Amino acid sequence: MNLKFEVLQTAGRARRGRLGTPHGVIETPAFMPVGTLGAVKGVTPDQLENAGASVMLCNLYHLAVRPGIDTIERLGGLHAWNGWRRPILTDSGGFQVMSLAKLRALDEGGVTFRSHVDGAALRFSPEIVVDLQRRLGVDVAMILDECAPWPVSVEGAAAAVDRTELWARRAREEWASRPGTGGLFGIVQGSVYPELRDRAVASIRALDFDGVAIGGVSVGEPAADRRRVVEHTAPQLPAERPRYLMGVGTPLDLLHGVLHGIDLFDCVLPSRNARHGMLYGRDGVVRIKNACYREDPGPIDPACGCPVCQRGGRAFLHHLIRSGEITGAVLATLHNLRFFLDFMGELRQALASGSLDEFASSAMRRLGSEGRSPSTPST
Repeated sequence: MNLKFEVLQTAGRARRGRLGTPHGVIETPAFMPVGTLGAVKGVTPDQLENAGASVMLCNLYHLAVRPGIDTIERLGGLHAWNGWRRPILTDSGGFQVMSLAKLRALDEGGVTFRSHVDGAALRFSPEIVVDLQRRLGVDVAMILDECAPWPVSVEGAAAAVDRTELWARRAREEWASRPGTGGLFGIVQGSVYPELRDRAVASIRALDFDGVAIGGVSVGEPAADRRRVVEHTAPQLPAERPRYLMGVGTPLDLLHGVLHGIDLFDCVLPSRNARHGMLYGRDGVVRIKNACYREDPGPIDPACGCPVCQRGGRAFLHHLIRSGEITGAVLATLHNLRFFLDFMGELRQALASGSLDEFASSAMRRLGSEGRSPSTPST
């Protein structure tokens, strides 16, 4: 096994751990910024490192479309190609099975996509997906799964579980025949149906993956349903393996996941919302386009160490975002990433110091309505 995971401390279901990979150690719980095309939009590798990221996520489907896995492999693998020296996790294309439903054909053997760029055919099978990630030299590879959409009937969700279970066995066999440099994670599907989640957990556990993810959440279902899935599923996952909640979420979603034993998270919210002027802070969301920030000299968050909070203020970022200046999107992204990564660091510290309950209560009180803006600008 090329990954080494150890749980250092627990508090209820929450865990603080350490995941050793070929490209470095990930202190958990950890948030993985999403670099779909190999980079977080507008952020250089050194900026991402300086923000505190220990691992990033890249998208296998998009990299296979362009520049192509052959090209990246010839250039030395994913780390050499994009300049990121720390661990990389690649997803498998399972989300695109849902999101690109009009551009793919699904069968028991795998999925055939029509490229969203030029219409060329792209075939993914469990074995092909494992091989592509192995060739990229990633630290964590994900199996090919079928991510069911929302809403979905119990019959539709069961079919996705069946196919994911079949593909998981094939992926595990392919990986065992020639392991990659990192580790392989299984994925538990089942939508919002507890009995399907139970069945999926049992089959994935039996295959002894290096880690297990909860997939098929944050695809449009109500937040209460998503959190019930986490509460029901996470405690059933192997305690000795890292647990990954895919595509989630807001700061309170991250806190909820940690409290129920999740170790790894990813989400596009920090970067996507930043480009639209939605910024996260310890007292709620700042919608920086609002007129009240036009002459507000204060930082987005006084406790934040990002470039915009240290060097400028709300008024400057308001001007940049309203003007469509690309620097505004970059600075806003750096701020949101720093907030998410700091938030996870504070969670780890609270676990280490035995103050998780106090931290959680404070965070829920301050962020209890994550969509709100602070009632008054700073002075």
